[in-house]
Amino acid sequence: MTELAAVKAALKTQAVETPSWAYGNSGTRFKVFAQQGVPRDPWEKLDDAAQVHAFTGVAPTVALHIPWDKVEDYAALAKHAEERGVKLGAINSNTFQDDDYKLGSICHPDAAVRRKAVDHLLECVDIMDATGSRDLKLWFADGTNYPGQDDIRGRQDRLAEGLAEVYERLGDGQRMLLEYKFFEPAFYSTDVPDWGTAYAHCLKLGEKAQVVVDTGHHAPGTNIEFIVATLLREGKLGGFDFNSRFYADDDLMVGAADPFQLFRIMYEVVRGGGFTPEVAFMLDQCHNIEAKIPAIIRSVMNVQEATAKALLVDRDALSAAQASGDVLEANAVIMDAYNTDVRPLLREVREEMGLDADPMAAYRRSGWAEKIVAERVGGQQAGWGA
Repeated sequence: MTELAAVKAALKTQAVETPSWAYGNSGTRFKVFAQQGVPRDPWEKLDDAAQVHAFTGVAPTVALHIPWDKVEDYAALAKHAEERGVKLGAINSNTFQDDDYKLGSICHPDAAVRRKAVDHLLECVDIMDATGSRDLKLWFADGTNYPGQDDIRGRQDRLAEGLAEVYERLGDGQRMLLEYKFFEPAFYSTDVPDWGTAYAHCLKLGEKAQVVVDTGHHAPGTNIEFIVATLLREGKLGGFDFNSRFYADDDLMVGAADPFQLFRIMYEVVRGGGFTPEVAFMLDQCHNIEAKIPAIIRSVMNVQEATAKALLVDRDALSAAQASGDVLEANAVIMDAYNTDVRPLLREVREEMGLDADPMAAYRRSGWAEKIVAERVGGQQAGWGA
């Protein structure tokens, strides 16, 4: 197989999971903006997600968020997804939108509140059993706003205790993915603020616990690709929540703010053996002012472009330059791959997969946007629940 054929073959195996909540209404902390045609329930979210997969060919699964996507019959929801050509993916918990969680959830000083939070996480594992989902994704807003507000070490003990109980409930083939975020909404101390804290807890829990890297959850200037390389080296990178940030946790389309960073991350994924189903590529974005489905299609395409460039890095030439200490040549090898226009290559890949070469144009021609605006009248549109 030629090098180009190998790159094409790899791109055809890529899978990017889309988030159910990205199809609903969202906004800033000041305002949630409603759009016409937005899904009113999880069933309609899956209908929209199926459109993304139909036009990109690489978005076969949809992450659910509980309780935003809570239904009576999860087996029926899974069947609905499969009938539309997609499957249910990761189950995301929610321990940040209940009044009881003002001082934390799984780390709360009150044992009754901690019990409530852990019970919710256990419920999410029950849902995984019903949907056939592999991954339980956990993000905690827990933390403190003021020095002395609570015992920092004690909160870590509570966190470890709660995670251990949920970990023991996981079945064969199921994983716990622990996410981190360095601030917000807790401003003084956050209980899972960085990859090191997440890694320490996952290491103690066992092989079913891995770290998920949200690309928007880092301080300015953080070398995210170093984190990715380290977690891959340790066998603890479970997946990504892809999005983009300019200032904080902006949840913009992946690759929008810094496409070079996305490329650098994807190179470390490819170089470190992470371009496998064991490392989940998931979007975690909120489309506040742009149309939902086209924004998600564009995001998937951005991931594809960064991946294609990463696969095109001449690793033999790079290794030779690195070994000889040729700094400029090593950097040139990386930049040559990044500066390659991979759009013609990806058009060829899509055509070979039986897809339209231009997913955005194909979606616009499909009439789906007009159809959902006309049909989704009445009822309550899906959103953050805020």
